[in-house]
Amino acid sequence: MKIAFLGTNGWYDTETGNTICTLISSEKHHILLDAGNGIYKADRFIQDERPVHLFLSHFHLDHIEGLHIINKFRFPSLQIYGQKGTKAVLKTIVNEPFTVPLDRLPFPVDVHELFEGPYKLPFPVECRFLVHASPTLGYRFDLDGNVIAYCPDTGICENAVRLAEDADLLITECSHKPGERSPMWPHLNPQDAVEIARRARAKRLALTHFDAGRYTSIQERLDAAKTVADFKELIVAQDGMVLELE
Repeated sequence: MKIAFLGTNGWYDTETGNTICTLISSEKHHILLDAGNGIYKADRFIQDERPVHLFLSHFHLDHIEGLHIINKFRFPSLQIYGQKGTKAVLKTIVNEPFTVPLDRLPFPVDVHELFEGPYKLPFPVECRFLVHASPTLGYRFDLDGNVIAYCPDTGICENAVRLAEDADLLITECSHKPGERSPMWPHLNPQDAVEIARRARAKRLALTHFDAGRYTSIQERLDAAKTVADFKELIVAQDGMVLELE
């Protein structure tokens, strides 16, 4: 199984990377996590007939703005999942006059709205609402004997810990600098992300979605990670990075 970080910025694109998108390629499926501008790189990795699934966490533009280019892909099919209201949002955003409508893409697309709880789907998935300025779903996937948790825009909350419990890999956002917090606009700093990982007993932690206005260089990301260097299995994501899970 491979995890490719296609976009690791939050908010907007800079020389440090594109806005948020992560690809999990399992034995039988390709799974995209959010659709920031980094999604345009997906066809560098998706070059086979495995079905493609896209899980949207919420509707802030840095998580969905890349949807306007999906007509360039030639997927066998695309299943899109998100919270209640996803169909209405996509009917607006992925439609004329903004871009090619979903029903005119060169491959079939289905949109599914999820509530909290476990789902079987083609693979086991659990989704829980996190703590953010806009309703945001986090996800837990059971794939090829590995558990991968995805906690995008959020503050520390019990649902994040629950999703990450005993995970082989926890992927969290890291919008804030070390020690920084904003109760009105909840996000994680490196210490918060590590706290979730430790409480959940997650084996590895990958930080992504670095706020573009705060983290203006890759070195700043690496320096922030040094403040939690005692968490040994910490990964600082960069665009183009690929992880492998056995």
